[in-house]
Amino acid sequence: MKYFISFLLLLFSVNLSSQTVISGTIKAQKDGTLPGANIYLKGTYDGTSSNAEGKFSFRTQKTGTYNLVVEFLGYEPVIKEVTLNGSPIQMDVEMKETFNKLDAVTITAGTFEASDRKQANTISSLDMITTAGAAGDVFGALQTLPGTTTIGESGRLFVKGGDSEESQTYIDGALVQTPYNASAPNTATRGRFNPFMFKGTIFSTGGYSAEYGQALSSVLLLNTNDMPVQDQLDVSLLTVGPEIAATKLWETGAVTATLTYNNLRPYMALIPQNYEWKHAPESTTAAISIRQKTGKTGFLKIYSSYDNGQLSLAQLDLEQDKMIDYSLGNRNFFINSSYRTNIGENLTMTTSTSFTNDEEKVRFDGNRFDKTENGFHLKQVAAGELTSRITLRGGAEWFTKSLDQTFETPSDTFANSYNNNTFAAFAEAELYASKKFVTRIGARVEHVDYLNQTNFAPRLTAAWKINEYSQLSMAYGWFYQNPTEDYLIYTSQLGFERADHYTLSYQSSKNSRTLRAEIYYKDYRDLARQISEEFYLATSYNNSGSGYARGLDIFWRDKKSIRHGDYWVSYSYLDTRRNYRNYPEMAIPPFASKHNLAIVYKHWFNKIRSYAGVNYKYSSPRVYNNPNSSEFNGEQTPAYQSLDISWSFLFRPNIIFYGAVTNVTGFKQEFGQRYAETPDDEGIYRSTPVIPGSDRFFVLACFITLTKKGTENQLDKIQ
Repeated sequence: MKYFISFLLLLFSVNLSSQTVISGTIKAQKDGTLPGANIYLKGTYDGTSSNAEGKFSFRTQKTGTYNLVVEFLGYEPVIKEVTLNGSPIQMDVEMKETFNKLDAVTITAGTFEASDRKQANTISSLDMITTAGAAGDVFGALQTLPGTTTIGESGRLFVKGGDSEESQTYIDGALVQTPYNASAPNTATRGRFNPFMFKGTIFSTGGYSAEYGQALSSVLLLNTNDMPVQDQLDVSLLTVGPEIAATKLWETGAVTATLTYNNLRPYMALIPQNYEWKHAPESTTAAISIRQKTGKTGFLKIYSSYDNGQLSLAQLDLEQDKMIDYSLGNRNFFINSSYRTNIGENLTMTTSTSFTNDEEKVRFDGNRFDKTENGFHLKQVAAGELTSRITLRGGAEWFTKSLDQTFETPSDTFANSYNNNTFAAFAEAELYASKKFVTRIGARVEHVDYLNQTNFAPRLTAAWKINEYSQLSMAYGWFYQNPTEDYLIYTSQLGFERADHYTLSYQSSKNSRTLRAEIYYKDYRDLARQISEEFYLATSYNNSGSGYARGLDIFWRDKKSIRHGDYWVSYSYLDTRRNYRNYPEMAIPPFASKHNLAIVYKHWFNKIRSYAGVNYKYSSPRVYNNPNSSEFNGEQTPAYQSLDISWSFLFRPNIIFYGAVTNVTGFKQEFGQRYAETPDDEGIYRSTPVIPGSDRFFVLACFITLTKKGTENQLDKIQ
C-alpha cells in the first residue's frame, strides 16, 4: 500500500508539471479593462473569460506552439502565438475598438443637416420647410436657425455677416442660378421651388466641402424625393390660389405632375395693404418630376418647372415727388437631372446637370429694362472607400452663364452683356483615425475665363467625439467667388473675392435634447469696390475691399420635456464690418443685425386631432445710410419682431384644414428709409420709409389627398 500511494503522488506531480498556466489582463486601448472577453487556444476547448476587472487565468495540458485568441464584441480580435512547455505565461492584451462608420463621429462644424436617414439631427427635413411664419418657403424657415439674419425687405438668405449673393443653392448636386422669385425693389421675395419636393436639406453656414465653390458665406443643398410609394392625387386649396399634383407609378419608375396658380387680388381686396397695387402678384407654375430605376443600382431623377409671373404697383418717385407705376414680368424655365450608379462594390458615380433660362421685363415711368439670364451646370463626381477608414471623393464641373440687359429711356438705349465659363475640379479625403476622430482634407481649383484667373482653395475639417453624446468640430478653408454681376456686366478687369473661414463647434445630443454652440471668424479680402461714380466705365472698379465677420451661434432643441410638445431656441451674435461696393470707409453693412433670436414651439393635441405652432423672431436694429448726414451708415432701423402662429386640423384621414398668421400681434416693422438720388432745391435728399407690403399675412387652406386606400394625407407637410 505504501508503494502504491507513492506512485499516485509521483503521477500527480508529473501531471501538474505538464500543465501550463496562462493568465493576464484584457484592456481596451483607451477605455480601461474589458470584463467578459473570451480567451481560448485556437483549435482546443481550453480557455476562459475575463472577470469584472478584466483579469483571466486558465490551465492547459497542451504542449507545443498554439495561437491564443482574445475576442470581445465591438473590438478587433487579438491573436498571439504562445509556446506551451509548462512554464507560466503572463500577458496583458490591449484591444482596439472595431471601426464602424455608422457609429463614428461626423463633422458638424458650420452645418445643419435635415434628413430622414440622419439619426443625430438638430432639425428634421419637415421642420426646415413647415415652421410657422415660413409660409411654405424654404428660405423663410431657414431664418429660424442661428447664423441667419431676417431682412424683411428682402426675404433672401443672409448668413454670418455675408450678403445674400454670397450664398448658393443646389438641387441634387446641381446649381440653381435663380433660386428666388423676381420682386419689386424693397419688397420681399420667396423661394422659387415647392418645399414639399425635398426629402432632405443640408444648410452649411461655413467651412463646407471642396465640392462647392463660388460662395463666400454658405451653401444650401436640397435633395429631392426618391421613389413614391403609390399613385396619389393631391388637391390644395389656399386663399392665394389652388394647386393640384398627381403621381403615377410603374414597376421601375414614377412621374409626378404639378400645376399651381396664385393670384393675390382677392386676398388683397380683403386684407389692408401698405402698397397701392395696380396688378396684384399673379403667377402660374407647371412642374414635372420623373424617377426611373436603371439596371441594378442606377437611379435617374429629372425635375423641370416653368414659372410665369407678373405684378404692378405704384411707388413714390422721390426725384419728381409723384407716384409712378412699376410693373414686373418674369418667366423662368428650370430643368435639373441627376444620375447615380454603383461601379463595383466601393465606387459610386454621380452626374448632375441643370439649366436655367430667366427673363425679367420691368416698366416704369416710360422706361424699359429687360434682362435675360442663361446658365448651365454639369458636374461629375466619383466617391468610394479605399479602406473602411479612408473615403475618397473627387470630381470636375463646368459652369457657363450669359447675361444680357437693355435699359431703354425715351431718349436713349443702353445694352450690356457678358458670357462666362468656369471650370473647376476638386478632391478630398475623409480619414477616420478612430470612431472618435475624423478629418476631411480637400482642395478646389477654379478657372474663370471671363476674368482670365485661376484660384486654389484648400479646405480642412475635423471632429472629435468627446463621449457618446457630445463632440467638437472645427473647419478652416479658403472660399472664392466672382464679383457681383452688377459689376461684371461693365468690366472683366476684376479678380476673385475671397473669404477665409475659421469655425469651432460643440454639439451634444441626449434624450431627444440637442445643444449646439459655435464660434466663427471670417476674414474678407479682395472685395470688389466701385471707386468712381461713372459705373459704366471698366476702370471704375477694383478689388481693394476688405472686411470681417465674427460671432457666436447657439441652438437648443428639446423634444422630451413637454409631452406632445417640441421646441427650439436659436440665438446669434454678430460683429461685422466691411469696406466694399461704393462704401467710403469700413462700416457695418445694412444687412447685419448684432442680435438675432428665434423661438419655435409645436404641439400635438390628440383629442382634437390638431397640430399648433408658434414662432417668435427678433432682430436687433440694423444700420442704414442717410445722405443728409455726415456719418456713413449712421442711422438705425427699429428692432424687427414677429410672432407667427399656425394650426392644422385633421378633419378626416385624407382631409386637413390649415390656417396661419404672421406678425399676429402687429409689431411695427420698418426697414429704414429710401432716399432720392439727388437733393432738392434746399439740398435735402427726400426720403420715404421702407415698410412691408402688409402688417400681417393670413393664409387658409384645405389639403385633400386621394389614394386607393383613402387613408393617406398631407399632414406631414404642414406639421
